[in-house]
Amino acid sequence: MEIEISGLVVVFMMKGRLRIPALYAALCLLPLPAVAQVMGSGAGAGGSLPTNTIGNINPYNEALQKHWLVAGKVTTLKGDPVAGARVEVSPVAAAGEFRTVETSLQGVFQTEYWLNGDLVKEFSVDLKVTKRGFRRAHALIDFGTSEKTWIIPITLREPEEDSELLPQAGLINGLAPRLTKLTASDGLSAAAEKDYARGVAEFLDRNRLDRALPYFMKVARRDASCLPCRTMLALAQLDSEDWDGAYTNFTEVASKMPADAKLGHPEPFLALGVMETWRQQPRNAAGYFAVALKYAPLDPLALQEMGRAAILTQNWAMADDYLAKSINAGAGPEAHLLRARALLGGDQYQAASKEMTRYLNGRDLKKMPIQIRQLWDQIENRKKVEAVYLSPKPKKKGEQAIDYIHHPPLDLQGLVPAADQRQLDSILGGVGKTVAEFFDNLTNISSMEQVHQEKMRRKQKKGDTLDQRFRYLCFTPKQALGPGFDEYRSNQEGKQAGLEGLQDGFMLTSGFASASLVFHPHYQSQSAFRYLGRQKVGDRDTYVVAFAQQPAKARLNGSFISGDISMTTYTQGLAWIDSESYQITRLRTELLKPLEEINLEKQSTEIAYGEVHFKGLAAGFWVPKQVSVAVDWNRKRFRNEHSYSEYKLFNVEAFEKIGKPKEVKEASKQE
Repeated sequence: MEIEISGLVVVFMMKGRLRIPALYAALCLLPLPAVAQVMGSGAGAGGSLPTNTIGNINPYNEALQKHWLVAGKVTTLKGDPVAGARVEVSPVAAAGEFRTVETSLQGVFQTEYWLNGDLVKEFSVDLKVTKRGFRRAHALIDFGTSEKTWIIPITLREPEEDSELLPQAGLINGLAPRLTKLTASDGLSAAAEKDYARGVAEFLDRNRLDRALPYFMKVARRDASCLPCRTMLALAQLDSEDWDGAYTNFTEVASKMPADAKLGHPEPFLALGVMETWRQQPRNAAGYFAVALKYAPLDPLALQEMGRAAILTQNWAMADDYLAKSINAGAGPEAHLLRARALLGGDQYQAASKEMTRYLNGRDLKKMPIQIRQLWDQIENRKKVEAVYLSPKPKKKGEQAIDYIHHPPLDLQGLVPAADQRQLDSILGGVGKTVAEFFDNLTNISSMEQVHQEKMRRKQKKGDTLDQRFRYLCFTPKQALGPGFDEYRSNQEGKQAGLEGLQDGFMLTSGFASASLVFHPHYQSQSAFRYLGRQKVGDRDTYVVAFAQQPAKARLNGSFISGDISMTTYTQGLAWIDSESYQITRLRTELLKPLEEINLEKQSTEIAYGEVHFKGLAAGFWVPKQVSVAVDWNRKRFRNEHSYSEYKLFNVEAFEKIGKPKEVKEASKQE
């Protein structure tokens, strides 16, 4: 939840490839007509001959005609088909015409070439695939002399790299220089030395991949036993945006690597591990890194990336150990940054601060990328948390602090108190499952949001008010360290908008869709829970569960910001959980403790959930319908009421028309 009052912001945010196989199919099974929309001219179908190909030089001698079918499937890293992708097919060495086809709803494309067998002995094509919202993909396919065909896999990736992972250039620059000087002991023959040297020069010195790839492919065909040659080819393919060609070559090289650690090389395993992190599969990545370290135990890049994989699985101690080793082995500044993150995750704030200082090495923090500044802020905030929440302070005379765990509220009418806590584990298991399913299954949603803002006068009398209406958008970002939602608002014209009234002294609030994350299995260990009993709410029988975040463990938190002052906040509260479905129907939160340092006395939130159904989805989803937020700050009182209606799913194309705001993208990197 984000609250802003006259320059003050309170944030309460609950946060926290599959390898695509080559699909081989008999030609009789390929859907020859209508598999793809042919946008160029001359693509034959159903056995008909094109009218403008080299093959027509001798139209009367069908024995000379050779037939090549170029067919493939375009998918995302997750394996989802990509419809409407533009595929440019360029035969190499002028053997046939350039064509453009489009993928079908299943992501499939095809075109076929009939060429004169006397003139065309070998056939290869250069494929370029584009689709709005994805990076361009490329593949150089060599059919050789055979007319045998297969389904060519093409993978489209996100346009922007994840700043938390090793970038593609970092992987290539880290591995390719190791493979520039190969000898006969590596399997490189004297006949292939010149071609390999030319490929290296075109790849690394001149950055001309279109010229480098044919050299490397020629060497790989000539010296099939030269595993480093194939590794270099795969790196060049990756640099040319041929994910599938690179992955295939890395995998085949890894499968042929000698078991003897003295004879093998770590590079293909290291590359596969990094590619697995790009697919958000850190555990698979760790397996590859472990093999790489078997061949080269002191490889700084392998040690660093093993540490990164451990961070992605929140194994902080393991991450710290490997990153410390990588630094000792000579790893660069990135290892210091990663170790600072690992130390922060392990609650070693002072050590994390020192590691960040080593990473900065005198550089101006203000000039660093946003993710660096955010990590620094997180470390500094954790220091403040330790000082504010974990250091005992004497209570003021007559003070009665709210404590839902040890002293539950007495205003729960009709509550049948729990005799013991034996049901607590089963309740937490049930509600944890429903919350996890919600965040796993529901991706991008929108609703109409009406906001009523009030500035309260003395004796709870209403003061000035302000009413606003928005289209509320809630989407699931990439999450390396846990589930969560990002959100923002747009106006009726579809342009980014935000709550107004800050300059007039009103409170700005948001961030309720993720409030239930405290019950997610990923985060339950970071809070204390107590089963209070059963209560009838309307026609529903509910379990009432109290919770309180534990600042020393919690990774879900809010922030209270006033000008240049920022304070991390934690909550406690009550949840009403349906006894049959284990859905949270109501949630009440309070500050874990008042924050005297910034005069924040109270921050209360009441969320009423309701079930909605979306077209095309069988299951219903429980989402916030009514939200009330009350804040007592600096001897002032504020209240905001939010109501949500007209919930809908929205797709990526519609989202792109609205445009993802820059500040939302930057905020998602912090969380």
